[in-house]
Amino acid sequence: MAGLKAGAPTPQALTVHETSRVLEVGFSDGATFRIPFELMRVYSPSAEVQGHGPGQEVLQTGKRDVALVNLEPVGNYAVKPTFSDGHDSGIFTWDYLYELGQQQEALWAQYTERLAAAGVDRDAPMLPKGGAGGHGCGSH
Repeated sequence: MAGLKAGAPTPQALTVHETSRVLEVGFSDGATFRIPFELMRVYSPSAEVQGHGPGQEVLQTGKRDVALVNLEPVGNYAVKPTFSDGHDSGIFTWDYLYELGQQQEALWAQYTERLAAAGVDRDAPMLPKGGAGGHGCGSH
């Protein structure tokens, strides 16, 4: 029951806090993280968000109020969340959840910088797929 890295911490407890919109994860090394649903959605490891290679990431906006409607186990190494906006293609390994929790501040700063560079607001609606900002791979 490990993550993808040998000896990596594994979750001992997962708690979905709907009102505060955070996933609380307690790990085997004693670390506990409260990861906002918005951060999870913005940094989803799916191809829809990450693209198919460096530089193809799709900037996510309008996710401040996204909710977690389902959290499905994937084997003994990950969970697959379904978000209220319908996004459900991200597989969050234990390693990735730990990384999100541990690097929250840096990831928020990076997200804010990407928004500023793109000249868009965090609450702006997402552009339609295939429009400006779409990655045009045709598989979504």
